[in-house]
Amino acid sequence: MQIANDEGLVCATCHLALTPTQVSVSYMGSAFPVELPCCPGCGLIYVPESLASGKMLQVEQALEDK
Repeated sequence: MQIANDEGLVCATCHLALTPTQVSVSYMGSAFPVELPCCPGCGLIYVPESLASGKMLQVEQALEDK
C-alpha cells in the first residue's frame, strides 16, 4: 500500500523533508507492509489521518471480529 499526496511534509524536530519509506505496521500479531513518509534523521513516521481513521480502522475491526 502506498499513500499519496504527502509531498512537502517536513519533520518538526529535524526540519528534514519526509521521504517515502517501507514500514511494517502491526496490530494484534498481524503485520502489514505500508509505505509511509518517514524522517531520514530521527526515523519518525507520519501516519496520515485518512489512513489512521479509514483503512487502519477497517483492518482493526476486521481483526477484532475474527
